[in-house]
Amino acid sequence: MASKETECEDCEMAELGVNIDHVATLRQARRTNEPDPVWAAALAELGGADGITIHLREDRRHIQDRDLEVLRRTVAVKLNLEMACEAEIVSIACRLKPDQATLVPERREEVTTEGGLEVAAHRERVEKVIRQLQDAGIVVSLFLDPEERQIDAAAELGAEAVELHTGRYALARPGTEQSRELNTLMAAGAAVRAAGMTLHAGHGLTYRNVVPIAQIHDMHELNIGHSVIARAVMVGIERAVREMKALVAA
Repeated sequence: MASKETECEDCEMAELGVNIDHVATLRQARRTNEPDPVWAAALAELGGADGITIHLREDRRHIQDRDLEVLRRTVAVKLNLEMACEAEIVSIACRLKPDQATLVPERREEVTTEGGLEVAAHRERVEKVIRQLQDAGIVVSLFLDPEERQIDAAAELGAEAVELHTGRYALARPGTEQSRELNTLMAAGAAVRAAGMTLHAGHGLTYRNVVPIAQIHDMHELNIGHSVIARAVMVGIERAVREMKALVAA
C-alpha cells in the first residue's frame, strides 16, 4: 500500500493532536463534573501530544464554554478549536484566541462530523469567518474532503492549512479499496502543499490505519480522538497517547 511518496527518510515527523471531545461526552452523559476534559488534556500532554483539539458545538453536546476557557489558560501545547461558521462560536473564538481554528461542517443530527466543509459553494460566508479569525491572530485550517475544487477554494480564500477528511480511507476495506483511498489522499496532500498551505489530516484514524497517513509527504499534523480515548479507557490516557505517538513517529 505504501508508495514512493510515503518513503521519506528526511521528512519531519507529523505532530499529534489529541481530540478530547469524547471525555466530555462521557461527562455529559451524567451531566456531572467528571471525567474532566481539562485533566485529560494535561495527561495527553504528558503522553507526548503536540496539540489538544476540542469541538465547541452549537448544541454543547460535549465540550462546554467553561472547558474552552480553562483549556485556553492551561494547555501548554497548541490548542486547536474545531468550529462551525456560526456567529456565536466565531465570537467566542475571537475572544479566547485558540492557537488554531479548524472550520468544520456541523449538523445537529450527526453523531460526529460527517464529510468535509463545503467551501466552494459557500465562499463568501467561509471567507468572512476566515478573515475574522485571522484578524484575531488565529491560524485557520479548513476540514475538507480530498477534492481539488475544495482545496483550490481554500487556497483562494487564504486559509493557512487544510485538514484532509480521512473518513473514506478509514472505512475502506484493506487491500485495493484502502489503497485507492490512500492514493486519493496523497494526491490531495500534494495539491495542498503545492498551494502553499500546511497539510493536516484526521477522522477515523486508529492504531491500525494511522501509519500510511502519517507517512504522506510533508504531513504536518494528525488529529485523532475516538481511537485514543477508547484505548485510554483500558490503559489510561498517558499510555494511550504515547502508543499513538510512537506509531506516528514510526
